[in-house]
Amino acid sequence: MHPTQQKLLNLAKKITINAKRPRLIGRILEIENPQNVAHHLSQLEKKGFISIDEKTGKVFVKKYETGPAHGLLKLPIFGTANCGPATLFAEQNLQGFLAVPPENIGRAKREGLFVIKAVGDSLNAAKGIIGGPVKSGDYVVIDKDNVSPMNGQYVLSILDNMANIKRFYRDTKNHQIRLESESTIETKPIYIREEDFQDYMVNGVVMGVIKKQK
Repeated sequence: MHPTQQKLLNLAKKITINAKRPRLIGRILEIENPQNVAHHLSQLEKKGFISIDEKTGKVFVKKYETGPAHGLLKLPIFGTANCGPATLFAEQNLQGFLAVPPENIGRAKREGLFVIKAVGDSLNAAKGIIGGPVKSGDYVVIDKDNVSPMNGQYVLSILDNMANIKRFYRDTKNHQIRLESESTIETKPIYIREEDFQDYMVNGVVMGVIKKQK
């Protein structure tokens, strides 16, 4: 979840806030641009964390119980993906389900989400993923409906029928895609040239990491 959205959600849990008064909310949270407040409130509503009364503008926080039977998103687990070189076959066999708290991935609904188990440590220093770096054995939550990533996002890729998780960059100047690691181990990027795009596919954007049980 975006830090501003988390601040807004925390504030809405403590006091009554009004989406029609973004400037006042911004003052409370020390956010200069009221448009940022309005944008992130809208995103929270789309994700299902809050509801906004159309007439009054009052923000209501939707409650999520953390018990075993309530509030958790039951996500399907589909195989494994390598965090290093693309060496593991992208098998789409259902292996079970993982119960995930919505706040761990910044999403309140499970539509379009699935889980894949990470193998390898080439993202063990990643900083831009909810839940922290990805270590071998961790579970990575993927949004399969987002197949048009922005530069810098982490993606599940299929390259020559092999699955891997990397940071995505589209280099329009050199007509190529670059998949980068973020690791304590030196790992070279993977480059996909324009002529090889037909053998490459983005299977979704990484939403968060669920750490393996010790």
